[in-house]
Amino acid sequence: MNPEVIRADFPILDMKVNGQPLVYLDNAASSQMPQPVIDRLMRYHTSEHANIHRAVHYLSETATREFESAREKVRSFLNARESREIIFTRGTTEAINLAMHGYGRAFLKAGDEIILSALEHHSNIVPWQMLAHEKGVILKVIPMDDDGVLIQEEFYKLFNANTRLLALTHVSNALGTVNPIKAMISHAHQYGVPVLIDGAQAAPHKALDVQDLDCDFYAFSSHKLCGPTGIGVLYGKAELLERMQPYQGGGDMILSVTFEKTYYNVIPHKFEAGTPAIAAAVGLGAAIDYLQAVGLENIDRYEQELLDYATVRIRELDRIRIVGTAREKAAVLSFEVEGVHPHDVGTILNDYGIAIRTGHHCAQPVMQRFKVPATARASFAFYNTRSEVDRLIEGIIKVQGIFQ
Repeated sequence: MNPEVIRADFPILDMKVNGQPLVYLDNAASSQMPQPVIDRLMRYHTSEHANIHRAVHYLSETATREFESAREKVRSFLNARESREIIFTRGTTEAINLAMHGYGRAFLKAGDEIILSALEHHSNIVPWQMLAHEKGVILKVIPMDDDGVLIQEEFYKLFNANTRLLALTHVSNALGTVNPIKAMISHAHQYGVPVLIDGAQAAPHKALDVQDLDCDFYAFSSHKLCGPTGIGVLYGKAELLERMQPYQGGGDMILSVTFEKTYYNVIPHKFEAGTPAIAAAVGLGAAIDYLQAVGLENIDRYEQELLDYATVRIRELDRIRIVGTAREKAAVLSFEVEGVHPHDVGTILNDYGIAIRTGHHCAQPVMQRFKVPATARASFAFYNTRSEVDRLIEGIIKVQGIFQ
């Protein structure tokens, strides 16, 4: 895999910021979009656009075909059994909220327990807290150690006869920790407990197989895997989705409506009320095509090499602390510069054209565990290079020089 060749597909990477070549290291928040995806969106908007599922004219039939083709691409990407197990949402956050409303509110009651982890993004905490406040459900948390690794012995202890759901991140957005989700799913299933996986940070980097994982739900977002914003996916096992209640009411999620009774549509349409993000779904399909052409295994291997190089380089510096040192990590490097607030780090790096993320990364419990208000986070993609890592290190040195 040649990153220099790949970079030619990403026009935004040629821009300059503050007179400096852009070094984009905020990929865990949103990745950039390659030209083939941009072109596919343009083609949809200029020659295929119409509403779907509701007309017999050429454009509607074309848009419907392309929308459902995107669903099939997602099915293949996840290796789901059936396309009807793929629900389009606005992103990972809405996907988890859909699962909370459709499954949690329908089947959980006071005294039931949900297991979360200390690594979760707010999107996989707050919906379950809402359910807890509404229904009296109890939340339990898997603790982590000083490396940012979940303590498996404590995980096992949390299960009992009242456990009803495990909601777990695949990869931590704040630390990069990769959880052993296959083994954790298997353990939960020994207790008959369904498992929801937040895959927002895993889907862009790792080949996925939901049948092999045997997870019950898997959620991810398009904009983190080189696709457009405003579209995401909830995978769910068909037998669960068929039992669940719709998240929203409106058009296309119905078979028939009277003022006395509504009959809901079949899955996945039961969960896709109203006009969906048709263009974004088509763009997501194009992004999946692009990533699969590059090869998820190639992407994962190259990004690991880049992370290893960045980790070695940043450890050469004095007064730097890496936050999150798990052995199994994705390409995320969270760090502190001694005596410098992360926002100042990010602001100064921006002066040199270097884009990183600063803050609590919507994972405040993680920050509390490490006793920091925030971190600076560099997150890498397969179009980043070692020379960009070197630019990051040079920028950090300049930050330290300013605050000496």
